Parts: sequence; structure tokens; C-alpha cells
Amino acid sequence: VQLVESGGGLVQAGGSLRLSCAASGFTLDYYGIGWFRQAPGKEREGVSCISSDGYTYYADSVKGRFTISRDNAKNTVYLQMNSLKPEDTAVYYCAAGSRVGLRRSEYDYWGQGTQVTVSS
Repeated sequence: VQLVESGGGLVQAGGSLRLSCAASGFTLDYYGIGWFRQAPGKEREGVSCISSDGYTYYADSVKGRFTISRDNAKNTVYLQMNSLKPEDTAVYYCAAGSRVGLRRSEYDYWGQGTQVTVSS
């Protein structure tokens, strides 16, 4: 069972990135998927999540800028990030669980993270 994030990088403020979370060893169809981020010296926080039936939820800090989606055929979940701000700089993690929400305790499997850096 493995989750692998990709798509991070360095971008200027106002730019966009699309993160991917690919699963191997299990099928994402029946799992809720969450995206979390952790900035240096800060707690890991929930950013967005999507249920198995497509219900989505966003933290207030990213609402209107980030979009989560899933492609079950590719066993992948995406996080489209637009209008990026320097405060979005963090390591971004995806997680899978039988429930869905923005709390870490709701997830059983975690990826290794991908760095997103937004320059001002």
C-alpha cells in the first residue's frame, strides 16, 4: 500500500501548480482522500478532501483557489492550486482513509510529501 505525491516545485506568487497523489497496492475508489500541508515549525494542517462519492471540502485559507478532484480510472487524486501565495509554502501530503475530513486522525495511509515553494 503506497501513496506517492508529485507535482511540487518552485513557483512565483500568483502562479499555479497541480499536485498528484497516485496509489499503488490498493484502489482509491472506496477511500476518502485528503491533502495536508506542513510548513516549517508549524503543525500539519488539512487543506482539502474528497469523499469516495466526490463530496469536496476546503479549508478557508484555500477556498476559491484550490480544487481537489479524483480520477478513479487512473487511481489518482489531484490538487489544482491557483493564485498561490507565499504562505502556501509547505510540504504537501496526501492521505487515504475510510472516512474523510481535515483531521489527521481520519486517515490511515500517508504519502511521503512533495515540497511546494511560493516566492514573493
